[in-house]
Amino acid sequence: MPLSEHEQRLFEQIERSLAEDPKFASAVRASDPRFHARRRLLVAAGVVIAGLALLIYGAVIKTPPLAVAGFVVMLASLGYAVQSHRRSQSPDLHVVGGTTSRGRPRGRTGRRGSFLDRMEDRWRQRPEGHR
Repeated sequence: MPLSEHEQRLFEQIERSLAEDPKFASAVRASDPRFHARRRLLVAAGVVIAGLALLIYGAVIKTPPLAVAGFVVMLASLGYAVQSHRRSQSPDLHVVGGTTSRGRPRGRTGRRGSFLDRMEDRWRQRPEGHR
């Protein structure tokens, strides 16, 4: 539904006033879920590097528990990074910029839900004679 001329003028005036307020811009950026997802990815990358350093250090000084601990830290932070990346790709994070529509129910994500959805659709769309 398009905005009326009066609403468009008000909207443009609000945009201009908000663009001139640096405090507001930083507050909006800080509350943006995509900003937090990027920050989690950077933290996870730093922890992966720390885990790698721990792994190498444990191998150099010939202390297997330290090397294993470094590997576990790397593995855990990689899992955290993947989870954070998947969250950042979620359509819920882009709601502020426009409208979104979900193709799947909330509880199903990734290929697991889509496979079941396809199978249910095939079952519903099968020919009448095969029931």
